[in-house]
Amino acid sequence: MTSPARRGGFTLVEILVALAIVAIGLAAAVRATSQVVAGTESARLRLVASWVAQDRLAEHSTRGDWLAPGTGSGSASQGPFTFAWHETVSSTSDPSLRRIDIAVAGAERPDYVMARLTGYLFAPEAKK
Repeated sequence: MTSPARRGGFTLVEILVALAIVAIGLAAAVRATSQVVAGTESARLRLVASWVAQDRLAEHSTRGDWLAPGTGSGSASQGPFTFAWHETVSSTSDPSLRRIDIAVAGAERPDYVMARLTGYLFAPEAKK
């Protein structure tokens, strides 16, 4: 007796293996996409935090502030975000310059600094 001819096609086991491979590939793609999204959001927050620091320095420069050495802190909003900033003003070897270090963090995590900026302020009489 001869065995019946085998028909072409896939077996159930072959289909299950193929589905398992596709599922693993899709899971990896979803994970990679979520990491890209998280990285993009982090970069966006750091960029906006740097704008807050630049705004603080520009505000002091524009007003012609001559800040006393010391520290100060506060909060600022930029778009939908709220940040906490901390400034440290220090004297320099040039009496007509003051150094200002600005650190900006998220309001919910003030210990995690997202942006730092160092600038110098001129004494009001030195600008003339």
